[in-house]
Amino acid sequence: MSQNTISIGIIGAGGIGNVHMGTLAQVDGAEVTAVADAYQPLAEQRAEEHGIKTVYPDPGALLQDESIDAVVIGVPNKFHAELAVEALGRGKHVLLEKPMAIDSAAARTIYEQAEQSGKVLMMSHQMRWRGLSRAVKAIIESGEVGRIYNAKTGWLRKKGIPGWGSWFTRKDQSGGGPLIDIGVHMLDLSLYLMGNPKPVSVFGSTYAEFGPNKEGIGNWGTPNWDGYYDVEDLASALIKLDNGATLALDVSWAAHSAGLPEEPFIHLMGTKGGISIIGEKGTYVTHKDNQVVETEIAPLEGEEDRILMMKHFIDCIREGKAPITSALSGYTNNRILDAIYESSKTGHEVKLNWD
Repeated sequence: MSQNTISIGIIGAGGIGNVHMGTLAQVDGAEVTAVADAYQPLAEQRAEEHGIKTVYPDPGALLQDESIDAVVIGVPNKFHAELAVEALGRGKHVLLEKPMAIDSAAARTIYEQAEQSGKVLMMSHQMRWRGLSRAVKAIIESGEVGRIYNAKTGWLRKKGIPGWGSWFTRKDQSGGGPLIDIGVHMLDLSLYLMGNPKPVSVFGSTYAEFGPNKEGIGNWGTPNWDGYYDVEDLASALIKLDNGATLALDVSWAAHSAGLPEEPFIHLMGTKGGISIIGEKGTYVTHKDNQVVETEIAPLEGEEDRILMMKHFIDCIREGKAPITSALSGYTNNRILDAIYESSKTGHEVKLNWD
């Protein structure tokens, strides 16, 4: 390893950790030198598959390794805050899987530690790096859309509950269901495209109509039929923003959503034009000569989204700059998620104070 290479440790050798290992193998200037997982045989397997030289018996041992410059944390949501805070405290840069934490209180501890440490804390929101997302952002920044005053976003899976009975479906370990799992992606990308306005109030509802009956099971994650399910399988919310805009969110792991696409979607409505993203298709719409004109948006060319995301992480470490998916963006997302859950519980609007 050269003197300029960033040494990276992976905490969590499961599905997403494995994805990060494969991605980093394609990024110049970075090398995965260590891995740790609660289940050591899996860590050893990944080390052999990816040529990683060191396997630690637990995350604490990995974090004590002073030769490691940065860590990627891909473990159940419950452990995000504990590990991120310790990593930052030990002087390591952190790429943290979404959501930032199990709730906004835990997210705030990470945010404050990141501010104090001066290290890079970057959220792993790869959807910002898709070619279509980058193309849409460029159109918005050119002024063609005007002021975005209303948006609708979501991801409605008809049958996709992951790992029934595992940490995915236990609120004390995950923080929630599809809202905190895939809804956070749609919140993050929508707010980013809208220019990162602050949320000021939230009204929402959550429902659990499939999971408690062991229905709507998907193919991601390993089921634990001795476990339980106490999270939602559908959430719907309206978010008001400090610039007067509104953002509507609908997300599900399982739903009888007849006629609706299962792909992630965002519809942005601006004063000069509008943009629709459905899966891999983007459309720009405006009025010309009093007629509606629709134009397909071509994704920007370039490397795969996760590679671009990881290169940005490495660049931020080298140049000491803030990542576009910053600690503040992660904390903001968590505050919205908490407000939706609270609103569903109380039946009332939740106002967010940013003082």
